[in-house]
Amino acid sequence: MFPNLVRLFKVTGGKIYPAAVEPGVKINGAYYRDVLLSQHLLPAIRDISGDYYIFQQDSAPAHRARETVALLQRSTPSFISPLHWPPNSPDLNPVDYKIWSVLQERVYRGRLQNVDHLKQRLVEEWNQFDQSIVDKAVKEWRVRLKACVKADGGHFEHQLQ
Repeated sequence: MFPNLVRLFKVTGGKIYPAAVEPGVKINGAYYRDVLLSQHLLPAIRDISGDYYIFQQDSAPAHRARETVALLQRSTPSFISPLHWPPNSPDLNPVDYKIWSVLQERVYRGRLQNVDHLKQRLVEEWNQFDQSIVDKAVKEWRVRLKACVKADGGHFEHQLQ
């Protein structure tokens, strides 16, 4: 419905909120690195986690750009390089395999009038999001990782049922 909207999160007052990239903004390697990572995401992660965290992302072109990888290797205490992460890995990311789908289902329950209404609904639903959903998704990660290894990095979602 809103193809230019991207899943992002911002931190305000110690709380994480969904955020959006405005329609029409081209997210290339430079924008991702210089704006989204450097100005928003990395400072927010540091505010929450301090000096220790592990940074991992999928292999989207902007994520695996040489300059982006170099920034993350310099700027994060521990970075899982795209070379060491399966290229098609949404099945290993709790946000992708559980959290975003639950949030999306709740946001789209009612008809959305425009992008501003979508943003409002995202924040409302996120504020009501139950931590137990996040905990369950994280607990499921080891099972998924083992299935991925068993499938030699291939598709494994069907093996989890």
